[in-house]
Amino acid sequence: MIGHLAVIAQAILTMTGRVTMLGIARWTEKGGSYRTIQRFFAQTVPWTQVLVTFFETHLFALNREYILAGDETVVTKAGAQTHGIERLFSGLFGKVVKGLGFFVFSLVDVAERKAYPLAVKQMVRSEAEKQAIQAQKKKRAKQSRKSPNQKKGRKKGSQNKAKNELNLSPELLRINELLSFLLGFLKHFVKVKYLALDGHFGHHQAVLMARENELHLISKLRKDSALAEKYEGEYSGKGPKKKYGERLKYDLLPAKYLKKSEPEKEIITNYYQGIFLHKEFGCELNVVIIVKLNQKTKKVGHAILFSSDVELGWEKLTEYYGLRFQIEFNFRAAKQHFGLEDFMNTTETGVENAANVAFLMVNLGAKMIKESGEKCVGVLDLKTHYRGVKYALETIKLILKNPEVILINQIKEEIGKLGRIHNAKIATSTA
Repeated sequence: MIGHLAVIAQAILTMTGRVTMLGIARWTEKGGSYRTIQRFFAQTVPWTQVLVTFFETHLFALNREYILAGDETVVTKAGAQTHGIERLFSGLFGKVVKGLGFFVFSLVDVAERKAYPLAVKQMVRSEAEKQAIQAQKKKRAKQSRKSPNQKKGRKKGSQNKAKNELNLSPELLRINELLSFLLGFLKHFVKVKYLALDGHFGHHQAVLMARENELHLISKLRKDSALAEKYEGEYSGKGPKKKYGERLKYDLLPAKYLKKSEPEKEIITNYYQGIFLHKEFGCELNVVIIVKLNQKTKKVGHAILFSSDVELGWEKLTEYYGLRFQIEFNFRAAKQHFGLEDFMNTTETGVENAANVAFLMVNLGAKMIKESGEKCVGVLDLKTHYRGVKYALETIKLILKNPEVILINQIKEEIGKLGRIHNAKIATSTA
């Protein structure tokens, strides 16, 4: 399996056009026939173990701080037989498209500000789950059309629910299974404390999922979230002790929570931090509110970040959530250069293998770029180099029967520069 993977990796680094099984076979050396490529993509591979082992061996740095980040990416597909194909919302297109969804967990190097994908899972919703989602949408639409004369508040006979009871949705169950499996490998060589997820997971069940895995969640709340200060008044002596204080007004935040004001041209950015309560959460929240004011247009916007770790500083919380975006660069590289948008596999195993090969190539590309010693070198330069070397070697084979090693190295070095964006020296070792 390792030998076939090496042949496939070198072909992907060299090739042009769509990264499909047939395309890979056309660019492989000896041992990479089309039937061999088909057999590779049809076999079951422990991809999480492969990705983690590669990262630990080639990319992991001791005494570095790492956080986990997760997000889903949507890959457009037009076929009808591909496993798990359905209509999904794509943030890239800003609309619902027909395609496949993959959830990816990446380990982010805080100092280096780079993410490395380590676990990839296709998100396939069952028919029962789809029906439940549709029923929930109809229920919300019905509630929004309530009569103005209808009484407010809870229905008679409704009871309180335990806020700290773990009751994961089918989506969170799939993600939790992948997260627990990944942490089983990571715990042997790296300590991770924080999990950064986008605003889709800014709710209490996601916090409970993170805490079950001994992690603290960092995410984003809705702009209209009903946050309240902790009640600090005296106990009246009757009934339960009051828990919630004044509700936060985002257009008039108390000055005592202001941590920093940062002017830049006509934009002023204010950072507020405090420990607040939310009735949907069963724990205190460490909240950072970022308010931006345009002095010229007088427009104001804000974002609400939070963490379940009440000891985390506001600067670190803001930085960690911002680092979550690094996985978007992985998605772009996997789609643009390594075949995540191109594969034509239809079976469950074939789809899983194609997606994981693309993300393994992201890590391999990061390793080779790092070895080049030039920070400005990117994936395009790397692929240009390998393609140039391929053309040079094939030309030498046609012209010379027994070429000298020195001549081969000189030609590989010069041809590898043609078409490259940056003129950096890249190691010529095979993938």
